[in-house]
Amino acid sequence: MRVAIVENTKVTHHGQVGVALHEKAALIDLYKPWLDGVLPKPNSFDALVVFGGEQSAMDDALHPYLPDLAALMADTAVGGVPVLGICLGAQLFARGLGAQNILGRAPEFGWCEVAKHPQASQDAVLGTLPGAFDIFQWHSDTFTPPPGAEVLARSSVAAVQCYRYGRAGYGMQFHFEASRAVAADWRAKFRSIIDAVAPGWADEFESHAKNQGVAADAHGLQIARAWTALI
Repeated sequence: MRVAIVENTKVTHHGQVGVALHEKAALIDLYKPWLDGVLPKPNSFDALVVFGGEQSAMDDALHPYLPDLAALMADTAVGGVPVLGICLGAQLFARGLGAQNILGRAPEFGWCEVAKHPQASQDAVLGTLPGAFDIFQWHSDTFTPPPGAEVLARSSVAAVQCYRYGRAGYGMQFHFEASRAVAADWRAKFRSIIDAVAPGWADEFESHAKNQGVAADAHGLQIARAWTALI
């Protein structure tokens, strides 16, 4: 299988998604449009993954490629090809599907609880997860339910945490790819930013990682493997 991966920022960890793709011996085509504006060509891949970034999904003035990427994600999912959008990727996917992006009104950071909707128990990706599970978050934006999509999970802060469009188009607001190792690297690289958004969290990292991160690692890898199985 050939998978196109789009990174939207300099520091992008593939984390649990990378583990699952490598287990399947996937061939990876890597794109960094924040550097050069280049996006995957339609029909050149078997699946499309779009990771997060510090920009908003509406930041077209600084990142002119964003509307084209949103459209590519939506068109790909409409064609039945698997799509996975994580954090910013989920927001862009939602934009491409016609949802409204809501900026700055849903901040979440760290390992947080996400709750499944009842219909998610039959979903190919979230189906076997617990009804409520801890997973990593780092965002301030959210969006309305995309037209035609099924909302599968929520949190106390963001009503849309996961949605599915078609057979295998998934938007995940939460960072399920972020294992404890990824979170530790973010803590090291972005300490001042983290201290501003979540005072004291970095100092208590080991406790958070032990109490919530172990289970979150397992949940994240389970999600990654389940989505990869749809390719």
